Amino acid sequence: MSDTLRRIAVIGGSRIPFCRSNSAYSEKSNMDMLAGALQGVIDRHGLHGEKFDEVIAGAVTTHSRDWNLAREALLSTTMSPLTPGITLQQACGTSLQAAAMIGAKIACGQIECGIAAGTDTTSDPPITFGPKFSKRLVKAGTARSAKARLKAFKGFSPGELKPVLPANGEPRTGLSMGQHCERMAQEWGIAREDQDTLALESHHKAEQAYNEGFYDPLVMSWGGVMRDNNIRGDTSLEKLGTLRTVFAKGSDATLTAGNSTPLTDGAAAVLLASEDWARAHDLPVQAYLTATRTASVDFVGDEGLLMAPTVAVAEMLQQTGLTLQDFDFYEIHEAFAAQVLCTLAAWESEDYCRDRLGLDAPLGAIDREKLNVKGSSLAVGHPFAATGARIVGTLAHLLEEKGSGRGLISVCTAGGMGVAAILERP
Repeated sequence: MSDTLRRIAVIGGSRIPFCRSNSAYSEKSNMDMLAGALQGVIDRHGLHGEKFDEVIAGAVTTHSRDWNLAREALLSTTMSPLTPGITLQQACGTSLQAAAMIGAKIACGQIECGIAAGTDTTSDPPITFGPKFSKRLVKAGTARSAKARLKAFKGFSPGELKPVLPANGEPRTGLSMGQHCERMAQEWGIAREDQDTLALESHHKAEQAYNEGFYDPLVMSWGGVMRDNNIRGDTSLEKLGTLRTVFAKGSDATLTAGNSTPLTDGAAAVLLASEDWARAHDLPVQAYLTATRTASVDFVGDEGLLMAPTVAVAEMLQQTGLTLQDFDFYEIHEAFAAQVLCTLAAWESEDYCRDRLGLDAPLGAIDREKLNVKGSSLAVGHPFAATGARIVGTLAHLLEEKGSGRGLISVCTAGGMGVAAILERP
């Protein structure tokens, strides 16, 4: 352990291409994809056989077989099998929270290096039976005679075989994330056209970034796929404007499939380390993780479900003494275009910043030219637990290309939570 806090170096990220649900990865599992992303980090940095101090990774949509996901996935790679694996889940903030946890341990000298990662698939959902039939199976499985096994099915009804699909809603409200975000859009007066414009920009920026080779070191070929298959470089406001709303009906509804992230399969990972470890392995540092913050909102009490990043960022800025304008890049996860626009509107609102954030003045506006400059989740997709690692890897690469600077990360999550972070390159 160190008596003084050490700097947390971001060495670099790697991910497999993100693909729309039930497309290229329809036969792949969370473990397959996570192992692929972890292997990408190993390959990119020439670390075959290396023992890492920790791998912290997770997924949101999981099977019971995924109970030891991080450890099992790393055992499918060429890193040392002596590497511990820790499985974590914090909805869409999973891999960013994993980076924060690894970073804290590096800073205090508990560990020297670690990989933060996430994976998710909605092509391979955990479909189960209801509790009544499940209990019958347990009783039958523990029965000691054929008669006892048959007795477990006494009174059986074919209706008990109806499959139970993963719930697409908040347990406390029964509303989906999209329905909650539609309510946020109404509260903040976010227009449909503004949402479509943000989505259009995301697709065009991502398409250009691929064409310019920005993603070449970040995205590995995997599963027969070379690049994210959701990007629509040829889309237009006219095309987006023809899509129907999906989370509410009526003339006031604004959220569509075009300005909302699609269900996506994929995985991402990022390597963090101490400066000493990086030097010992002759690896350049792309950026430094200098601050993180997690916050929650009372969405059951009618706060916006996806507004917690406004709180996390505000608290993080207070801790660091920075202003919202002190950044060269803003990486705000695009769960929905409306969520990004609500967040920006809240930071500009005198009432919200005073009454909810406890500030004397609004945080203010950002330079939109610095927002998600290489595209974000609306374009590349959003495998829930993988998005944080994707963003850290993208932002670190951006800062390395620029030579110096500072970037802000903001990720909203299910359950009314938000995770924020700052990366810097002196």
